[in-house]
Amino acid sequence: MIKAVLFDLDGTFADTAPDLAAALNHTRANRHLPPLPLEVLRPQASHGSRGLLKTGFDIDPGHPDYDILRDIFLDYYAGNICVHTQLFGDTAELIAALEQHGIKWGIVTNKPHRFTVPLMQALGYAERASCLVSGDTCAHAKPHAEPMLKACEIIGVSPAQCLYLGDDLRDMQAANAAGMRGIIANYGYVSADASVENWSAHGSVNRPTELLDFISPQSALPATGKGL
Repeated sequence: MIKAVLFDLDGTFADTAPDLAAALNHTRANRHLPPLPLEVLRPQASHGSRGLLKTGFDIDPGHPDYDILRDIFLDYYAGNICVHTQLFGDTAELIAALEQHGIKWGIVTNKPHRFTVPLMQALGYAERASCLVSGDTCAHAKPHAEPMLKACEIIGVSPAQCLYLGDDLRDMQAANAAGMRGIIANYGYVSADASVENWSAHGSVNRPTELLDFISPQSALPATGKGL
């Protein structure tokens, strides 16, 4: 019986790509470079500053300019964290349905705490979530099982009673490592060349409310999701 649903944040719960792209393009402008289109940057949004700086400047940690550019990026993002960001599709309806049927929900993200909490507050869901586990909450981040297990501990349910919805391979790896069922958010930042059939997921959804398919036996809600 499913008693809790956990969500990845970027690319699953919220479409944060527009504000992350704006931060990257602000950083590029600082170096007198032209902006990159959102469609180029969107697939990297789940990979945070590291993925975006790699796309925007072709640099990795250890490069002499990396820390400076990352600080410019993060400082701008912190001040403009929810300008264009919004919930994906019918996520609001999904959350309302979960709450109506007494199913707890929370966030497990690799986004640092300094961004996770303000973003969830700006979206209006920080107080409604049963847990907010960030990338620096535990000693390890996803794909390690530790943040997933921490969320279960906070909520007070076993991993077997949880579904985890995410849009990246590391999300499914973390779910499997923790012993919970991972569901792929096809609507998120899944890259076009991703081999999702090899992600060992329990299923996938094309819009948030399709997740109800995986808990409909207990909630008596319409089954619309797609199993793998």
